[in-house]
Amino acid sequence: MTNRLHSLRTYIATEGLAAVIVAKPENRRYFSGFTGSSGLLLVSADAAKLITDFRYIVQAGREAPDFAVVRHGSDLYETLAAEIKSLGDGKVGFESDFTTWDVCQKLNGIIAQPTPVRLDKLRMVKDEAELAALRIAVSLADDAFDNILGYLRPGISERDVALELEFFMRKNGAEKVAFDTIVASGPRSALPHGRASDRTIAAGDFVTMDFGAVYQGYHSDITRTVVVGKASARQREIYDLVLAAQLAGLDAVTAGKTGREVDAVARKVIGDAGFADKFGHGLGHGVGLEIHEEPRLSPSGGEVLAANMTVTVEPGVYFPDWGGVRIEDTVVVTAGGAQVLTASSKEFIQIS
Repeated sequence: MTNRLHSLRTYIATEGLAAVIVAKPENRRYFSGFTGSSGLLLVSADAAKLITDFRYIVQAGREAPDFAVVRHGSDLYETLAAEIKSLGDGKVGFESDFTTWDVCQKLNGIIAQPTPVRLDKLRMVKDEAELAALRIAVSLADDAFDNILGYLRPGISERDVALELEFFMRKNGAEKVAFDTIVASGPRSALPHGRASDRTIAAGDFVTMDFGAVYQGYHSDITRTVVVGKASARQREIYDLVLAAQLAGLDAVTAGKTGREVDAVARKVIGDAGFADKFGHGLGHGVGLEIHEEPRLSPSGGEVLAANMTVTVEPGVYFPDWGGVRIEDTVVVTAGGAQVLTASSKEFIQIS
């Protein structure tokens, strides 16, 4: 945490700020270690304060030893105003991408020079503690996939599959699931974000499962598509195409490339097969304390990848009223390429 606080202070100095207010829960946790649901950080070159209420005073002291804990009463912003006043004049940064209009109005009343800042990019490169947590989150999802292969069969509902995935991850150490579990079967597998429904899985269906676990705040993200029963030649053809695109995308991931460049490699594989219009989302996204964060692997992804960034690689091809395939791994960017954390098989699986 000391290194992270130092990086925030370096940012404050570079941007010419007197201080910065950190309100976004993921950023608040990243810079301080505090996991409570309510509070603000106020950081300057010389001070680091965590303002929270009665419920979290003890917790804050234990989790954020680098911060002076300040208890606020009924009005958080009254306390914040007093703390800002003690810093003297100057520009104070606030997270404009997170702050609501109502809070902006309050800040305008207590800060002489409120200045929009974006702090998420300071979290893009992961340290060893973060990577360790991510690896465990990924392994929990991998184990859940292995388990679900023995559970899938015709006659069960998508919702049953989702519940089994979620229960397994929670039982084995996940804090919670990373997002609403996607289980989309048959024609519904053409829905990229087809959350689990009451639809009953039938023989011959594609089943796309997109899920993840949270461990120590860090998210994993995996997608696998299987066939329940005997697959058709067309299903095998589409699966092989998506797998080829996914492998090409993994090969393209390396420090120094932009997200746009990596996306283009995988997108070309699908486009060359004549299905460019069936791949309508980005190739991937950063993953960490949030399930979707910077950098982005997409046609608009201008961020240059750096070592120890963590991203997903997840191309998909979707045919309305027929079905679709998506394959996704979580990877660490390195100077020599992608270190794939996801260990689950990507062989074409037919569950008899």
